[in-house]
This record gives sequence, structure tokens and C-alpha cells, in this order.
Amino acid sequence: MMRQPDVYDITIIGGGPVGLFTAFYSGMREMKTKIIEFLPYLGGKVPYFYPEKVIRDIGGIPAISGEKLTVDLIEQAMTFDPTIVLNEQVMYMERLEDGTFQLTSNNGAKHYTKTIVLATGFGSLKSVKLDLANAVDFEEKSLHYSIKKLESYRNKNVLISGGGNSAVDWANELEPIAKRVTLIYRKSAFTGIESNVSKMMNSTVEVLNPYELLKLNGENGQLSSAVVKQVDRADTKVIEVDNVIVNHGFEINLGPITEWRMNIENGTILVDQTMSTSIPGIFAIGDVANYPNKLALIAGGFNEGPIAVNSAKQLVSPQEPLNHLFSTHYEPLTSRN
Repeated sequence: MMRQPDVYDITIIGGGPVGLFTAFYSGMREMKTKIIEFLPYLGGKVPYFYPEKVIRDIGGIPAISGEKLTVDLIEQAMTFDPTIVLNEQVMYMERLEDGTFQLTSNNGAKHYTKTIVLATGFGSLKSVKLDLANAVDFEEKSLHYSIKKLESYRNKNVLISGGGNSAVDWANELEPIAKRVTLIYRKSAFTGIESNVSKMMNSTVEVLNPYELLKLNGENGQLSSAVVKQVDRADTKVIEVDNVIVNHGFEINLGPITEWRMNIENGTILVDQTMSTSIPGIFAIGDVANYPNKLALIAGGFNEGPIAVNSAKQLVSPQEPLNHLFSTHYEPLTSRN
């Protein structure tokens, strides 16, 4: 006799910070929960790109490293024992006659679920590579696209190329560690958070903008100097460097879910106030979700996840009233007359 497949109340596609917190809240609402993650580990891009980056914009947490936040989120997510599937990319989605979703992964595995929450971030992220002919000769030796260990830059001459939040944060964090930090940006105005930009401008970081990288010099994978050029001018400078860190953004690829016929705009999925996509029963949260006045912070995603879970709960258990729950106690919030 053929075994009936397990059907989950909610399947979260994506095991980054927002997906992990959503799994915790889903378990608190006693929903049978599964997380499917494309990478071989949980945590998404945070432990890969920003393990030592200090995160300061989560309420109640003055400062926490990306690595510590990931560890804590995984511990929290495991509270209600969700099923975890790693190393699988969901490729296809089909709605069966009974309304259940059938998900098929790249390895042929099938998953069955009543609702889906997309917490995929921007999908697969690849750093935009430095467009210089010999850049590849120095990659992962003295040219990097993320910082794994701050201590490895102690007493080094470091050049950072970029002007967004990550580039500015790295400049501030490396300033007390490196021998010298120089940051170049091809535009006149920075896009990082104002307070962080001000901190950088009032530090010992040498800021050159608008400037761009023109040439890398070195041998056997080790950089010795970089030539930078002022944008729209012929003026150049030679800067002694031990390491170059490049943060020119990411190439975004949502992958197979773009074929699911949801409403997508500029690489993100349009949702309403319930975090519902244009397909009933499928929700989107975190970086992949798009709605008016979207707050692109982890803290914003921590709010979107519970909204999606509550919306999914209504679909899974339509006969039950939707009460708002708190983790401090498992009693519903009721109005007082």
C-alpha cells in the first residue's frame, strides 16, 4: 500500500533570518512547518557575506554580529521542531485538485503543503565583479567581495570601493583595525545610512569621491598598489594597498519562481497588506516582497513573517477565529468592554 505523503500547513522557502523567525512564529501558532533552503546551511546571506558585520537596527538589541544573530535565530526557529530541508532548490509548483500545493525540487523531491511563504531574499545573489582585466588574479587572495574576518586586515592598507551601507559599514569597522583605510565611490553622494556616513567622514578614513578603480598592481595574487581615477577627469592617484574590498552590489536572480505566474515587479513579488501574492495561498516576505512604503530592514521582515503566518492560518483553519498571540503567553488578545 502506497504511503500517503506528509502535508504541511506551511512551507517556508528560504532559511534566512526572516524565514527562520517566521518558522518560530508558525510553530507558536501550532502549524506543521517546513523550511526548504537552497544553501547547505541556514542563515541565508548573513553568515556568508556579513559574519562579523555589526547589526544595530533590531529593536532591543543594541549591537550583534551577523554570525551571532544567525545562531540565535536558528535556536529560536528550532523551538517547535520544524522540518528542515537543506541543499534543495524548489523548481516547480503545482496546485492539486484538493487545493494542496505540490512543490518539486531540483533533485526531484516532492513536498506537499497547504500554504507557501516565500522568504527567498533576492534569490541567488552574486557579487558584481570588478570590471578590470586582471581582477581575477587577485580574487580571494587580496581582492575580496565580502569581509569574513575583520582581524585579517589588522595593520593592512585597505582600499574599499563602494558607497552603499555595506561599504560604509566596512570602512567604519576597519578604521580602528587597519593601518589605513581608503574608500572610493564613483558618485558624489553616498547611499549609506546618514549617521554611518557622518561617522566615516569624521574618522581617519580617507574618502575619495567621485573616484573609481582604474588599475590593480601586484604579483602572485598579492596586491601592492591600486590606481584610482577621478570620474569625468583625467586625474589619477596611486594608492599603496595590501587588500581591496569591492562592494558594487549584487546580481539578483529569483530563479524558477519567476515562472509561477505571480505579479513580479523589478525582481520582487507584489503583495497586499496580508503579504499575499497574486496566487491565493502563496505569501512573500522579506527582501523579495514589494508593497508601498516597504521597509527594507531585517526588522521589517520580522513583522511581515507573522502577518503571513496569520494569513496562512486563516486559510488552513478558516473555522477558527484569528486571535493575535504573543510569545510571553499563549493566550489570545481579547478586547475589553
